[in-house]
Amino acid sequence: MELARKGHSKLRAVELPLTSLSDDAERTRKMVAQQSGPVLLVGHSYGGAVITEAGNLPNVAGLVYVAAFAPDAGESPGGISQALPPAAIANLAPDSDGYLWIKADKFHESFCQDLSQDDGLVMAVTQKAPLASTFGNAVTAPAWKQKPSWYQISSADRMINPDNEKRMAERMKPRRIITLEASHASLSSRAGDVSALIDEAAAAVSNA
Repeated sequence: MELARKGHSKLRAVELPLTSLSDDAERTRKMVAQQSGPVLLVGHSYGGAVITEAGNLPNVAGLVYVAAFAPDAGESPGGISQALPPAAIANLAPDSDGYLWIKADKFHESFCQDLSQDDGLVMAVTQKAPLASTFGNAVTAPAWKQKPSWYQISSADRMINPDNEKRMAERMKPRRIITLEASHASLSSRAGDVSALIDEAAAAVSNA
């Protein structure tokens, strides 16, 4: 809603299959190819790895990372997390089919501690579980090395270690980094600040 209020009418959300990084990147590429004009890709959490892998298309004008993974070539989200685990890593558990869930009774404290308990319950019930193996898939050619980028760090993130976010953000040398005192769900708890960053990025790429 914040972006719509700022006048952005061509907003699209990609429905990721969450079966592998290559599947998710391919679905994103197909969605991008359907758009007329330049596209600004925004990725939250694992979605950052997806836009990193999918963002080299000619009509992708820029990338915005919201408390997100931004792997380099050969890196995977899982490898990044194992090297510097987040606070809530113990609250992730695969089911019998190999899909990775945040434990429902731990969701609020793990993912969105700065939102209400009711909001946390809705997010817990509606969470989309990826195949756990997806997090082991490595990026091949990172789009952030070719495209202008922006990054939002959540300093109270329990799903991605904030030090990992800072490291990933700084090495990509983005146009702008903002740090918010926020959970992993900063796009909800700090919607105004996150939408302002996206709006800034959209203005920059449209004027390029």
